Amino acid sequence: MTTIRCGALLVTAAMLALAGCTESGGGEASCSGLVRYDGRGYLPVEKSVFTVGERLGTARVEPCDDTGDGVYNGSAERRTNAYAIEGVDPTEGIAVGDSPGDAAPLAVHR
Repeated sequence: MTTIRCGALLVTAAMLALAGCTESGGGEASCSGLVRYDGRGYLPVEKSVFTVGERLGTARVEPCDDTGDGVYNGSAERRTNAYAIEGVDPTEGIAVGDSPGDAAPLAVHR
């Protein structure tokens, strides 16, 4: 397991704050950085100290259509590793990256 500069408590707090973000009004929420894993969408949270746990599987980094007009931001779908975050239920947050050392935290998007 790899420790990345901060406590799981800070990550959990950030994830809980992000979990309250939803689409509002008639527009779509930003999808920039949207990652799909195990049937759920996740979005990046501010990087803080957390401990990367076991590899869970493969996640998909989605291409993004922020405006809903069918025009994507130029990114192509790609695959990366999904990791558990120690002390965080994977249904609430995961870390993704090519290796545990470069994994970034994500929170489930509701």
